[in-house]
Order: sequence, then C-alpha cells, then structure tokens
Amino acid sequence: MSSITSGLAQQYSDSQKLAARARINSRYTIAEIGWFPWVARHLPLNSGNHVLDAGCGPGWFWAATASTLPEKLNLTLSDLSPGMTQEAVERCGPLPFGSVRGEQADASALPFEDNAFDAVIAMHMLYHLPDPAKGIAEMHRVLKPGGFLAVTTNGTDNMRRMYELTTIFGSQPCDPAAVAFGFDKTERLMQAQFGNVTVARHPARLRITDPEDVFLALTSYPPGDRAGETQLLEFRAAIAAAFEEGHGVMEVEKQTGLFVSRKTDAG
Repeated sequence: MSSITSGLAQQYSDSQKLAARARINSRYTIAEIGWFPWVARHLPLNSGNHVLDAGCGPGWFWAATASTLPEKLNLTLSDLSPGMTQEAVERCGPLPFGSVRGEQADASALPFEDNAFDAVIAMHMLYHLPDPAKGIAEMHRVLKPGGFLAVTTNGTDNMRRMYELTTIFGSQPCDPAAVAFGFDKTERLMQAQFGNVTVARHPARLRITDPEDVFLALTSYPPGDRAGETQLLEFRAAIAAAFEEGHGVMEVEKQTGLFVSRKTDAG
C-alpha cells in the first residue's frame, strides 16, 4: 500500500519531497481563495496569542499569511524533524511576529506544560501519528481553557483522479492520508476529546497541465519512490493516457477541510 505516512525520517528530513507534492496544489489549484489564506481567515486568533504549530513542516503557512494575521503572535514551531523545525524558524523568524521559537517534538508527547497555548494548529499531520487520538489529547492538554485546536486533513475522495494512477504500484486508488485520518475520523476524535467541533470545507479543484508534475508528486513517497524502471515506464504511460483522454489536461477534484474545537474546561 502506498503511504506518505511511512518512512518519516527520510520523507521529512527536509522539505524536498514535500515540495514535490505541494507544487501540484500551488500551481494548479482553482479556487476563489487559496488554501493558506482560506485557513488563516477561519482561525479565531487574537493579537498576542501564544500559538503552537504541531508538525509545522517548513513553515510555509505562516510565511504565506503573516501579513494577514493578528499582530504580535508568539509562534512555537514544532516538528519531529529537526531539519523541518530549523527551516521553519529560519523562514518565519524575520517575519512580523511577536516571537518565533522552534522545538523538535513528538506530537504524541509534547514537551510543554499544561495550559500553555491559546491555540494549537495541526495542519495535515495527524495522519502521521500511530495513535492520532493520543496526539489530540496532548494538544488538548497544552491548550489554555478557552483555547482552540485547528486541524486540517483530506477527505477520501481528495484528488482521486490522480491517486487512481498509483494502483500501478499496488496502492489504493485514493488519498493515503485520508485513508489514515480522513474527515470522519477527525470529526469523531475531536468531538470525543473536546465535546465540540466545527467543520469547514475549502471549495477547490485542480486543472493540471504538466504530466511531469503528476509524476514527481506521486513518486515522492512510498512505494512510488522505490519503483523500478519497468514500473516507472508503465506509470508514465498511464499518466500520458490520462492527459490524452483529457485533451492535454487532468481535471481533479479536491476535498480538504478545517476542523476547529475549543477547550471548555480546565483539565
């Protein structure tokens, strides 16, 4: 089974492999408002808030939205990968935040005191955890009463037209991240931990015009990144056929969502 959740040390030592997947979204998304600005618009942040980004990756979200967010946010950028954490701090440090610090950390065992943050952000990362419920419990623990957790993830039909091509590698014909931690599981676990959850879905689609970007994205994680020459030739042929069928374009529906829960107790 293909999984962007396997081989984490190799996958996320830096942002190179992640960038191959992100390029598909940044180049070809069609939406009234882009993903990062849309998420920022939905976060109930206030000036001076202390914010933990658990699984911050290379800090792209904060760099893209810094000018639109409330003033003087105090960011703690946390990731299991020291390379990602360093890259995020270097990217966000010069930006107009109140403070920026990095902390290498496992989201299942956060090295922070109880009630430490006004907000915890976990963007497309909980599917990496062996036990997402444990990660959500940890995020609840470090939130102040009245603070909120914001989680983003994908639905099982996200980019299905693309993921169907990976059956050549023996993968399921759907988004592996959504299989691990999709909409239903996210809503259920956050409701169980917090007793409340609100859901918003980002309306968007892809119109991909370069087959090579599809190839690079879908061979950036297992098992595509370990495929042999014969399989890769077959994969390129399948991509070419899909673009020929679409008269040089691949139309792909997206399914991404934001889930927000608020801590209503002191526990």
